[in-house]
Amino acid sequence: MDLDFLESMIGEAEEESPYRHIWVVAEKEGNALAPVVLEMLGRARQLADRLGVYLKAVLLGEGTEALRQELIASGADVVYVADDPRLNEYSTEIYSGVLGDLIEKERPEIVLLGATSMGRDLAPRLAQRLGTALFSNCLDLEIDEAQRQLLATYPVYGGEYFQTSVCPQARPQMATVLPGAFRRPQADLGRVGEVKAIAVDIDGVEVRTHVLKVVGEEARPEVPLRKARVVVSGGRGMGSADNFALVKELAGVLGGQVGGSRGAVDEGWIDKEKQVGLGGAQIAPDLYIACGVAGAIQHYAGVLDSKFVVAINKDPNATIFQVADVGIVGDVHEVLPALLKELKEAV
Repeated sequence: MDLDFLESMIGEAEEESPYRHIWVVAEKEGNALAPVVLEMLGRARQLADRLGVYLKAVLLGEGTEALRQELIASGADVVYVADDPRLNEYSTEIYSGVLGDLIEKERPEIVLLGATSMGRDLAPRLAQRLGTALFSNCLDLEIDEAQRQLLATYPVYGGEYFQTSVCPQARPQMATVLPGAFRRPQADLGRVGEVKAIAVDIDGVEVRTHVLKVVGEEARPEVPLRKARVVVSGGRGMGSADNFALVKELAGVLGGQVGGSRGAVDEGWIDKEKQVGLGGAQIAPDLYIACGVAGAIQHYAGVLDSKFVVAINKDPNATIFQVADVGIVGDVHEVLPALLKELKEAV
C-alpha cells in the first residue's frame, strides 16, 4: 500500500484518538523469524486495511537486515529496529523495558505477540505495565470497525469451548496468537516499507536472569501407539522400504506416530511393536490414515475405535474402506506426494 495515500486516509482520525496502528512483535528463532510472526502479519495486514492504519513490526537485536525486508514483504509498512547486541538474547527485564518505552511513546492501537515461550512471558508483563488487558492464546482475530475494537477468540475449558472477548476502554489492545492459527501470507518482494531505527536505553535496567548456556532440545519419549492422537500406517501396498518412507514423512508433518500392517512388518519395513491390529496395538486415535493397507480382519478390528479414518488404496473393493470415513481410491505413490505437497504449503 502506498504510504502517502494511507497517510491521507488516516488524517483526521489520528486527531480523534492518540492510539493508532497495529503492531506485531517480531520474535526470532536463531537467525530467522519465528513462523508465528509471519502468520500474525498476514492476519494483521487484513485488519489494518479495514481500519485504515499502518501495520508496524518491532525487531530487536543486531544483524537483522534480511529479516526487515521479510517483514515488509509479508505486509509490514514500517519496521522499528533496535540494532543492539544486548538484545540478541531474550531478557524479560530488557525486552519489557525497551518495548514498554516504545509503546508508551508511539501508542499503537493493537499489539500482537506470538503465544510462544517468549510471548507468554513478555506479553503479561507489558500489559501490566501499560495498564491494559491481554487476550492469551488466540485462535482468531476480528475487528469491530465501528468501535475499533479487537475481537479476540481463544479456547477455554481445555479447548472444549471458544470465547470471544473485547477490551472496550483500555489501550493498547493486546493479544498473543497461537502458532498455526493463521496461514502465512504470500511474500511480495516488491513491497516497499520504511525502516526506523530506535534508540534503546537499558544501562539502568536491573537484569535478574542471565543465559549461562544454550542446550539443544532433548529428545522426548515417543508417545505409545495406543495413546497417539494421530497415526499414519502403511501396508504391503506401499511396495518397498523407500516408498514406506512417505508414510513416515506424512506422520512427521501431522505430528503423529507411524504404524503398519502385518504385511509391512513381514516385509521388514517397520518394527513389530509398531504393528496395528489384533496382533499388535489396538488403537483409538483422533485421526487414522491407512496407506496401501488392504484391511484384513485383524487390522480392521484394531482400528474400529478411531474417531476419523482416512484410507488410501487403489483397490475400490479393499476391506479398509468399510471402516473409513473418507476413502481415496488411487495409487498411494501418487496420492501421498500430492498430499504432502499441499500440507507443507499450508504450514
